[in-house]
Amino acid sequence: MRNPRTSWAVGGAALLSLSLSACGGSGFDSGTDSQQSAGPASIKVLIASSGDAETKAVTDAANAWGTKSGNKATVTQAQDIGQQLGQGFASNNPPDVFYVDAARFATYASAGSLEPYGDSFAGKDDFYPALRQAFTYKSKLYCIPKDFSTLGLQINTTAWAKAGLTAADYPTTWQQLATVAKKLTTSKQVGLALGDTRDRIGAFMVQAGGWVTNKDATKVTADSPENLKALKFVQSLLADGSAKYPKQLDSGWSGEAFGKQKAAMTIEGNWIAGAMKSDYPSVKYTTVPLPTGPTGKKGTLAFTQCWGIAAKSKHKAAALDFVKAMTAKDNQLTFAKAIGVMPSRQSAQAEYVAQFPQDKAFIDGAAYAQAPVNVAKIDQVLADFDTGLQSLPGADPKQILARLQKNAQAVVGQ
Repeated sequence: MRNPRTSWAVGGAALLSLSLSACGGSGFDSGTDSQQSAGPASIKVLIASSGDAETKAVTDAANAWGTKSGNKATVTQAQDIGQQLGQGFASNNPPDVFYVDAARFATYASAGSLEPYGDSFAGKDDFYPALRQAFTYKSKLYCIPKDFSTLGLQINTTAWAKAGLTAADYPTTWQQLATVAKKLTTSKQVGLALGDTRDRIGAFMVQAGGWVTNKDATKVTADSPENLKALKFVQSLLADGSAKYPKQLDSGWSGEAFGKQKAAMTIEGNWIAGAMKSDYPSVKYTTVPLPTGPTGKKGTLAFTQCWGIAAKSKHKAAALDFVKAMTAKDNQLTFAKAIGVMPSRQSAQAEYVAQFPQDKAFIDGAAYAQAPVNVAKIDQVLADFDTGLQSLPGADPKQILARLQKNAQAVVGQ
């Protein structure tokens, strides 16, 4: 389950890595399946968990796989999954199976660290197209998405009714969003709490018809009229005080501001449900789709992770069998119930919505969601873009986009 305070590198969910070694072995030697020794595999599961619920869910699923396959699985919590994966790749001693966040995927793929097993994965077309695109590098589907989230608009229904608004007033356009945000703003509550990074503001770029790159990430498209229109719209909300960043509301993230009722609306993913239930159970709210852009285009952002298999794994057959088990429809629905993630399989959608009707707006967004920027080694460029967005209330949006264009081109090469 993703950490709402960070981007999904990550909107940040819990990352897990699974290390597979030959029974009785203590490390991960490079090699191929043909070099595997006969007999069961001992599977070490390294997990940077979001909490006890996730640790238990992963442990239970891993144990079930072990029992069925004749293998052994041991789950251990990681301290820093990114650092540990980096060290494993650098030393040619990586875990065999691990979670890869979409925002880090291209960097790992470009370095040759990942086995591109996705194109031969049985039933791959059952996974949402946008999620498969997130893990495609140079026309190869490298890994299968484990789960995902999108963004929706959360509305405090008590504040909504108090302002004289009804369901008919749920905003479906930018103009309507601006109107209700202003109407909901009082001396004690801002209309909209909005995260101050691309992982929230980027949704408006998509709605305007823009994004950082083209679809296959071969060309930078940051400095465009569409993106400029989006940043100017967000700037207008900040300028008139109907929207504020979390830090302006003494909050660590938008969900906190919303939960403390310092904001009548916010834009977050379905991970907000856990925080609201745990920390703000008395706050009544609903989630609706994000409004469309000026040309009627729908837009939201997708946050996802895949099951990566190490290119140097000596146990690729066992690793692939594990991934097949973890991404089976029944297991995906079990994870959904246990830790609040949404299944990446389209065939699980109807059953998921039946169990979690409050998440319909999120799962519907899968049809038009934009995944994170799929470019290797672009992390620092995007972090710099976030810094620019944080200065947006008083900065020039055109300059912010021009800087992003220049910096991103230096990485992409076009």
